[in-house]
Amino acid sequence: MTSEPLGSLVARLRGLDRRLTAALVAVALVRPLFSVAGWSEALGKPLTPLLLTFGISAVWILAVGLSRGPEPFLTPVAAGVGYAVAALILSGALSPFVAGELRGPLAQPLAVVPLFVVNAAWGAVCGVCATGVRRLRSV
Repeated sequence: MTSEPLGSLVARLRGLDRRLTAALVAVALVRPLFSVAGWSEALGKPLTPLLLTFGISAVWILAVGLSRGPEPFLTPVAAGVGYAVAALILSGALSPFVAGELRGPLAQPLAVVPLFVVNAAWGAVCGVCATGVRRLRSV
């Protein structure tokens, strides 16, 4: 087994547009903001979180698909992982103040790995769609 594919992946990750990736993470943080502020409850669950996820996904797909940045597939995957990191940190920092106790993935350590897997998969789906947008644009 060679380390060449791993080295190639690391090089591709280093070449990502970090500003675009950070912007995608920031857009995704709208979802927990709605939850913390109580807007998801006020506007109705489960519809509000589903609509937010759909809207965030559309922004990710269009932002990456219409940009000229490198790696239209890996950028949303990295954003999904970045969002998982941000959500983990924010839930650990904010839940004691908002809920009075630690909640979220840090309170249930078995939820940490699925948090990363699900958000990376979400990014991968968006990445496939963004790659399709790029291809349609170049036709």
